[in-house]
Amino acid sequence: MSGDGTTAEDDPLQTAVWRLRSRACWVDAAALLTPATPRAALQRASLLVERCLYTEAGWEDAEDALRTAEALAHTDDERGAAACERGYLAYAATLFQVRDRADEARAALGRAAALIAPGAPGRPLLDFRRGLIAENLTRSPQAARAAYRRAHAGATAHTDPLLLSATWRHLAGLALREGELTEARHGFAESLRIREELGYLVGTAPALVSLADTETEPEASRLREEARRLFRLLGGVPTWLAHRLAPPETDAAMA
Repeated sequence: MSGDGTTAEDDPLQTAVWRLRSRACWVDAAALLTPATPRAALQRASLLVERCLYTEAGWEDAEDALRTAEALAHTDDERGAAACERGYLAYAATLFQVRDRADEARAALGRAAALIAPGAPGRPLLDFRRGLIAENLTRSPQAARAAYRRAHAGATAHTDPLLLSATWRHLAGLALREGELTEARHGFAESLRIREELGYLVGTAPALVSLADTETEPEASRLREEARRLFRLLGGVPTWLAHRLAPPETDAAMA
């Protein structure tokens, strides 16, 4: 969820990595990074873990990259960041029913919390991922909301727009479940705006679909059709969005 490579001040390598990442080319982006330093190894692992979340594939590559990052980590911040990625990968494997690694996910994020100091740049991402576990594994929306709000405040303080788009999206999702349509629409709209401004194409289709869920016709259909266009453009990524983008007649035939 790092915002590396999103501004004009970033070096050419980070800009190239960002452009590939935003277009669902995680393997190509990772290939640009030589895991010779803790930072490069961690960024490479992060890219390949993110690939798992969007494609439900590449688990072994992510594991290998993560082990390298863990071996190179020396400071508390580096160890904490690697533990955060370990927890995220275990969360993804559990979410997609590859293997139940929920206990590992909680333990790894707990370890990260002990290593990453409050107020450190890596803390908001950790808070966000703890919110994901609370929402999707523990089924505790109150705990999830509290974690997302901490992450939201931290992303604002540390100027991490991509993470901010994620916290807007997930807070809006909780609001929608509680029937708070206006709050949900605002959050989804903010998430979409940020992703479009960043050029984060791979995350734009999910944002369009979420906003469509809060809109009336014909706007809802327009948003979903734009999401379908992006989904096809990126080769069917994210994979888990496919059923949300099925044409109405397909939905009816499968009912």
